[in-house]
Formats: sequence, C-alpha cells, structure tokens
Amino acid sequence: MEVFNNCPGFCPSCGSILPPLQVKGNVICYNCKVELLPEVYSGEKSEFTIQFNTFDPSKVFNRAKRESESSEADGPVVERKCPKCGNDKMSYATLQLRSADEGQTVFFTCLKCKYKESENS
Repeated sequence: MEVFNNCPGFCPSCGSILPPLQVKGNVICYNCKVELLPEVYSGEKSEFTIQFNTFDPSKVFNRAKRESESSEADGPVVERKCPKCGNDKMSYATLQLRSADEGQTVFFTCLKCKYKESENS
C-alpha cells in the first residue's frame, strides 16, 4: 500500500530514506521492513565519478618549510600581553575539557619566552 508519493530513494510506504542500492536483491526499508523491488530507485542516478587531485610532494615540503621559517607559533597568533615578559604576541589552542554546555579552555603560549597560561571561556 503506497501512502507517500514515490520519490526515488524513499520508501513509498512510510517515507523513510531507503538503504543504499545493492548489486543484487530487493531493498528492505529500515523503518517499516517492507521489501521493495530495486525499481524504487528509478529516476535516481546510480553512477558517479571520482576525480583525484594530483599530488606533488615538493609543494607540500616547501610550504611546510616556509611556514616553519616564518614563525615559531604553535597555532594562530593573537595580540595578548605575556604576563611574564610583556611581549604582545601569543599563539593559542583550544580544547573542550569541561562539559559540553560550558565554554572551552584556551591555552596561550608566548612567542618570545614560551610562557604558557590557560583561560576558561
């Protein structure tokens, strides 16, 4: 008994998304367990193309080398005064250490003296 309009890839009985089409056999809806013929996917394009980018290791190595030479930062850099040496640039990293409904913890590192401090936001 078809209750829903027949859209390719959706169960005509309950409207749920159907599992991926297998090579052989009928399709069984995960929700209502009705068994359907593969024609339920008619109108849906089943072929696709995957294109891979070319890999040039020299570009990756040169970029990493340039980045390491340009700064000693372990992450993004912000204008924040170091309480130890007074330098006005610090890098930072964030982690969710407390429960999900609380803010994250931000770890700062001075670019000059490597002093570390944390802040709960």
